[in-house]
Amino acid sequence: MTGGTLKSEPGFSPAIDAEFVGMGNDYIRGDPSGKHIRLDAHGVVKDKTSSALIYLSYAGVVAITPEVGLVLGESPDAKTTPFGDSFIEMHFETGAEDLKDLTTSTFVAAGRFRVEEGKPTVVEYKISKVVKG
Repeated sequence: MTGGTLKSEPGFSPAIDAEFVGMGNDYIRGDPSGKHIRLDAHGVVKDKTSSALIYLSYAGVVAITPEVGLVLGESPDAKTTPFGDSFIEMHFETGAEDLKDLTTSTFVAAGRFRVEEGKPTVVEYKISKVVKG
C-alpha cells in the first residue's frame, strides 16, 4: 500500500476524509486450491480536518475469477472488476476522541480492482458499518 484515501459517505458519523501516510503492508498468500487468495493489510491514514492518525488493518479473501486473474497477471486485456470477488473485515485504532466510535464498531467491505489505461491498478473497497437489525 503506497497511497490512497479513506473517505466516509455524506452523513456518516464520524466523518472521515483521510489520506494514507508512509508505507503500508499487505501480505497476500494463495490458497493451495488456487481459487482464492488471502489478504492481510495494515496502514495509517491521516484525517485532513483534524490531523488525527488512524491505524487500519484488514483481512479477507479474494476469489480468483477469470477477470481477477487477468488483473493479477497484468494482462493488457484486464478490465475493472465488479464488486463481489473480494470481501474483507476492517478494524480501526486511533487516540482521537472524536473518532473513537471507529474503534468499537465492526466494519466489512466488498472490493474490486479498478483498471484505467495509463494508471496503476487500484484496489477499491466500499466499507460498511455493521449495525443492529
